[in-house]
Amino acid sequence: PPTPLSPQSPILRTIDAVGGRPLVTCRRNGDKNILVEYGPMALDFDLRFRVHALMQWFKANPQEGVIDLCPGIRSLQVHFDSRVLSQQKLLDLLTTAERQLPPTGDIEVPSRIVHLPLSWDDPATRLAIEKYMQSVRDDAPWCPSNLEFIRRVNGLESIDDVRRIVFGASYLVLALGDVYLGAPVATPIDPRHRLVTTKYNPARTWTAENSVGIGGAYLCVYGMEGPGGYQFVGRTVQQFNRWRQTGDFVGGKPWLLRFFDQIRFYPVGADELLKIREDFALGRFKLKVEETVFRLRDHHAFLKSNAEGIASFRQTQQAAFAAERARWEAAGEFKAAAGAESAVAPQAAASVDVPEDAEAVESPMVANVWKVLAVEGQSIKAGEPLVILEAMKMETVVAAPCDGVVLSVDCKPAQMVMPGAVLCVVRAT
Repeated sequence: PPTPLSPQSPILRTIDAVGGRPLVTCRRNGDKNILVEYGPMALDFDLRFRVHALMQWFKANPQEGVIDLCPGIRSLQVHFDSRVLSQQKLLDLLTTAERQLPPTGDIEVPSRIVHLPLSWDDPATRLAIEKYMQSVRDDAPWCPSNLEFIRRVNGLESIDDVRRIVFGASYLVLALGDVYLGAPVATPIDPRHRLVTTKYNPARTWTAENSVGIGGAYLCVYGMEGPGGYQFVGRTVQQFNRWRQTGDFVGGKPWLLRFFDQIRFYPVGADELLKIREDFALGRFKLKVEETVFRLRDHHAFLKSNAEGIASFRQTQQAAFAAERARWEAAGEFKAAAGAESAVAPQAAASVDVPEDAEAVESPMVANVWKVLAVEGQSIKAGEPLVILEAMKMETVVAAPCDGVVLSVDCKPAQMVMPGAVLCVVRAT
């Protein structure tokens, strides 16, 4: 018979903070992983550099049974084979490593300054906002302009101030693979350039590949087309070359950037970016890349010498964010979010008369009508798109079942439909 087990703490071991060394928390992560966390849950370059130092220790001291190391902003996930290396033995290794790591302030890393073209407020990002307003919600505080939303919540005078900060910042890449395909998670080195935002809620159902957005204090370049929630500033070149290694995709890796790269954007037009993107994937466009070293000691000196300006910027930013939140509360934004599920529940489809010589084209799922392509009286071919539905961040084309004529269109954009709801009626010819 089964033997009941009492609940166990997810924390396997802690190492107290001493001097310049932060608190270390080793967490249970399934039976084949340990998550090593440093310090409090805060954005702090010192913590990221400590994670890097620990990862480098394992590379310098290979351990049988350690399968993979996955760094985060303030954590390192250690994947191990428990048949070769026990959990207890790994915890002892982590304690040994921590004692051998150099003082955090002495850490320095190779860094590249990578200059990326950015199409400001790109048409692809505006299209994503339009889709969101049509199929998800049109009254979100970040609509119709993400740039205006960023301006407001950061207490800036104009959208030109947002542009000036984005193009003036040097974004340090702290992590790669934000969800997928080497997408960078980066934050400005200068805290006065750290624009903060909320994410979309609910999320977007569509984002163009390589859109650039800000969420929280982090900037991300989307590795591929898909859903998303970061507030847009523009669009840039590919971060992942899925076909072949060309140009700046070096070292046998399909992703463009590396840990601790510094991204600096320069402005290009939307049409110019499309040409650059075409050439970049084929190796015909070369990025400007400068080799350098990032020293944590120098960064500490920079923060100290600019402490007054940084504190003033943060105070203005926090006051603006609080004022924005108060406006949301006054407008009933939080009540609306709480009742959103019942508010958007699909209703039963209205009855549609279908002639005996015609066929109903029905919805295969609970979905939102994104686009209606069919027009009454239109001649169509079998397989021709009639309606595009959106559900669970995925678009689904509903096609004509036969050659014929559209007798009626029985849905409209932004309408939610149940499975079996009639979208169109078609008479075969």
